Amino acid sequence: METATLVEKMQEILGPEGVISEREQLRTYECDGLMSYRVVPRIVVLPETAGQLQRIVQTCHDEGIPFVARGSGTGLSGGALPHEEGVLIALARMREILEVDIPNQRVIVEPGVVNLWVTQEVAPEGYYFAPDPSSQLVCSIGGTVAENSGGAHCLKYGFTTNHVTALEVVLPDGEVVHLGSKAPDTPGYDLVGAFVGSEGTLGIATKVTLRIVRQPETVKTLLAAFPSPDEAGAAVSEIIAGGIIPSAAEIMDSLSIQAAEMAVHAGYPEGTGGILIVELDGPQAEVDHQFDEVVRICEENHATEVRVARDEEERVVLWKGRKAALAAMGRISHDCYLQDSVVPRTALSDVLKKIAALSDEWGLRVANFFHAGDGNLHPLVLYDERIEGESEKAHELAGAIVLACLEYGGSITGEHGVGEDKKHYMPKMFTDDDMNTMQLLRCAFDPHGLANPGKVFPTPRLCGEVPGPYKVHPLQKAGMAEMF
Repeated sequence: METATLVEKMQEILGPEGVISEREQLRTYECDGLMSYRVVPRIVVLPETAGQLQRIVQTCHDEGIPFVARGSGTGLSGGALPHEEGVLIALARMREILEVDIPNQRVIVEPGVVNLWVTQEVAPEGYYFAPDPSSQLVCSIGGTVAENSGGAHCLKYGFTTNHVTALEVVLPDGEVVHLGSKAPDTPGYDLVGAFVGSEGTLGIATKVTLRIVRQPETVKTLLAAFPSPDEAGAAVSEIIAGGIIPSAAEIMDSLSIQAAEMAVHAGYPEGTGGILIVELDGPQAEVDHQFDEVVRICEENHATEVRVARDEEERVVLWKGRKAALAAMGRISHDCYLQDSVVPRTALSDVLKKIAALSDEWGLRVANFFHAGDGNLHPLVLYDERIEGESEKAHELAGAIVLACLEYGGSITGEHGVGEDKKHYMPKMFTDDDMNTMQLLRCAFDPHGLANPGKVFPTPRLCGEVPGPYKVHPLQKAGMAEMF
């Protein structure tokens, strides 16, 4: 189908204001939060209702046109990277909170609803939405579901998949199906669990039923400064080994602290090698007892300073720098490349030492901030693309960090998803049989391969092809191929 004809068909569904086809406007959508990959979409459409979305997908199916769903564009794996011959479906206008059911602790929302809006909606009733990615001020529920996002508090409360009970989904052929229910569990296969984290490859959610939780009786937060992240990590391991499960346990190294201070002036201790933020919540008596234990453990692991937030205002200040860490990197580096591999918590110290050695080997700085409680690292390779060869070196170093995490029993991604960026590492973690089985599920939902094609799997494969070995696709960044 000619692009002009496609635009006309989409305008019949959405009106002229709901279709973007001018190249300069299309470039706004050429990447998500990971700017290393850029593709200008053929057109962008902006549905406002589930009915419009269904008609868009049905048109794409009938004409064999690939499509990619996009929320707020805050993803960090290239998961919302457009297809150059396809339609980018931006869901930002589908942002209604459709139902608030406090007695059943459920909220039903459209995919464009911003994460934090859910908590703001139910806070007066004493509830909140637990998943809290650092981008929760702007990230959408649709994207959070697609990537199975986590956040600082997933250590205690789990990832998005633990807080989604039902979905209304437009399948890649335009059919609308309902998965799950408001009930805690639904008989049969867990299709909700399969859909959450499927990165837009199985369809597009138009309604999401979320589980909300009671606000705890009390919340206590501390910041402990250490000579290095190693001591901070040892404290976290001892805290959890002692039977204490914090709602959050976050570590920042000296580079991250420096950037955060320059950006938001959080008032973190000067000259420290690492800081640990620990938050406990629950019944008052339990939190008070556990909090004393946490302070003791930090001091025994060589904490040079321990600060306790006395009220909500001070708690917000302690978190301010951590939440701003990624955006703050622009203060100390022209460019940065983020990874989010995860390792067993007991391997944190060894992996951080390995990252430091790799940093020296490649001659590039690496800043670290991470969810220490569940071993989810966020190493940031700092570089300057204006210097010839540095971009390639940065991607090589980031790849070496991913492989190092796998060597220590980890995973290629902890919460950001596979998308475009991590698909080349899938054969390092999964066997051919594993990926062939995953492909069977994908084909059951999308036999024509139209939904977010080219993502997650390393080698594009049509449904119905005879299973065979997955081969590593040539990497888009020069110099990385030899790592495989």
